[in-house]
Amino acid sequence: MTDVRAAAATILASLINQRGSLSVSLADFSSHPDAPLLQELCFGTCRWFYLLEHLLDELLNKPLKRKDCDLKCLLLVGLYQLKELSIPEHAVINETVKSAIDLKKPWAKDLINAVLRKYQRNFDDFNTRLEKADNTIRYSCPVWLKNEIAAAWPLHAKEILQNNNLRPPLTLRVNLSRKSREDILKLLLAKQIGAKPGTIAKSSIYIETPMPVEQIPGFKEGWVSIQDESSQLVADILQLNPDQTVLDACAAPGGKTNSILESERSPTTMVSLDSSPSRVEKIFDNLSRLKQTANVIAGDARKPSEWWDGDQFDRILIDAPCSATGVIRRHPDIKILRKPKDLLSLRETQADMLRALWPCLKQNGLLLYTTCSILPKENDLQIKEFLESANNAKNEGIPVDWGVECKYGRQLLTGAIDGPDGFFYSLLRKL
Repeated sequence: MTDVRAAAATILASLINQRGSLSVSLADFSSHPDAPLLQELCFGTCRWFYLLEHLLDELLNKPLKRKDCDLKCLLLVGLYQLKELSIPEHAVINETVKSAIDLKKPWAKDLINAVLRKYQRNFDDFNTRLEKADNTIRYSCPVWLKNEIAAAWPLHAKEILQNNNLRPPLTLRVNLSRKSREDILKLLLAKQIGAKPGTIAKSSIYIETPMPVEQIPGFKEGWVSIQDESSQLVADILQLNPDQTVLDACAAPGGKTNSILESERSPTTMVSLDSSPSRVEKIFDNLSRLKQTANVIAGDARKPSEWWDGDQFDRILIDAPCSATGVIRRHPDIKILRKPKDLLSLRETQADMLRALWPCLKQNGLLLYTTCSILPKENDLQIKEFLESANNAKNEGIPVDWGVECKYGRQLLTGAIDGPDGFFYSLLRKL
């Protein structure tokens, strides 16, 4: 499919029908001549999906048929361009109308033209009404998720909903075993790249204007990697020592594994586990670029008998599969793809991993449980239930001054443009 707006509509329709994800779908269009615009249209329309859907309902005289989901998505793409982008309005309308041909729905050209021009004529009126709408519409958030966030974080809910709609920052992790953060900041300044240090992780740098990784000074040399500041905190929390063995139980694509190996007290033995063979290849790629070594295994963390040799670990990191509600700004398709029922299966997987990997930890060893979720059901409540079921585990506590202190851990809430992703940490000691 060559038409960029029709391609965006097709991708979005797949998401609505619970097929694929943005990252996977966009990878199929990586060689598209308008790939950057395609990404902008898809990410932006997902980010503002519920607001745009509400707007479209007001603009239509009657609802579209279910079989015309792709047409609905094309209209949403058109509205996103008119509302948020600086593309000339006549170009937006003309090109979006023509896209109906690629969708094999030439009969819809008049409808598309009428809807978009109606919004164009009444732009200020519609936007004024949107500003007075319910939070689920104004912040474009599914009702179930807005309710979960409001219940969990009543004092922070508005800020979280706002930050979810920001474009995410580009954050670097400095390889402190090879360069200091000051060295990299000077290098960036010399290249006239705006940057500033993070405030929580000592290895973090925020780039003011995102750019392709190959253009970042020091990336090819392995001096820096792309990693959110929240994930960079893992190595320090683990209280590492050089003579230890460490398991990264959900390791792909390898960011936390390499962060641990780059730390000033890197372990003697590093085991990186992931259940997806294709994602395991990404661990190897990152290890190679950074000239690090680890024992990489494709295996299920819930089934240690299939891959574990019986030697217990001093430290275990479980970066558990979760709702990813702390990284919506990076993956706005989460708003469309994630459903309330998903929490049940995710919680089961998280609990299974904790139970299965606990015997793999040495006595007096530490297990760090993390998620990129901001929902207590996957975090504090999950750890509470595990501690109640295990007679040889205790919450160690994380003595830091960042984030929100929870009963069984520490929670970072989704930050602003120069802040970290939403992330939870709980450190457990084996008695």
